[in-house]
Amino acid sequence: MKKYGLIGYPLTHSFSKRYFTEKFESENIDSAYENFEIENIGKLPEIIRNNPELVGLNVTIPYKELVISFLDELNEPAREIGAVNTVKITRSGNRFHLKGFNTDTFGFETSLKPLLKDYHKKALILGTGGASKALKYVLGKLGIGFISASIEELIENEIRYDEIDEKMISERLLIINATPLGTYPEIDTFPDIPYQFVTDKHLLFDLVYNPEVTQFMANGIKKGATVKNGYEMLLNQAIKSYEIWNTEKPGA
Repeated sequence: MKKYGLIGYPLTHSFSKRYFTEKFESENIDSAYENFEIENIGKLPEIIRNNPELVGLNVTIPYKELVISFLDELNEPAREIGAVNTVKITRSGNRFHLKGFNTDTFGFETSLKPLLKDYHKKALILGTGGASKALKYVLGKLGIGFISASIEELIENEIRYDEIDEKMISERLLIINATPLGTYPEIDTFPDIPYQFVTDKHLLFDLVYNPEVTQFMANGIKKGATVKNGYEMLLNQAIKSYEIWNTEKPGA
């Protein structure tokens, strides 16, 4: 029986385990999905050795970047992004080959594109973590300029939250929440931006999917903005992960 899994810390709730378990049951697939909550990414090789049926992993916070040093190979988007959320495990005897991918790009692009209008030329990304790297890759591919708001040390093309003013909001009609703010159970939290300048031309995209309508989204709805949560993105990246685990060859 094939086994798949998720590594991260903490794993208080897991969309992936629920999704794949239901998929395997409904489609009579002889496979299982397990959560591997590890406090140290250094435990990854041990998990792979101790689970010989394991052929694929999803990777979540805080290991999307740290996992790369344990991989034998990256596909080109993952290499360019510098973050991995899907690992394919190919075994030969007691040896194994690990190839990293980023399916967040597929999930985000397929979820975002149907909502884009001609005037969505510039984006404001709230947050600079591993997830934001996949967003930047997709926005660049779509020809959408972007700037990121950060609470960390600033690098190129980043600003502080207190620099987000009326001019910036009016120019950047796509605003993306790439922070965990608003995630259950902290549902009353949201990124601190001047929502009073949001209009009905704005598209507010939230990577958070629980609750279904976050406070970030609700703030946009009040101004007539189009809003979208992260559920479809998550679903599509999971579908892409399964495809990779079952079709992708090492070195391809």
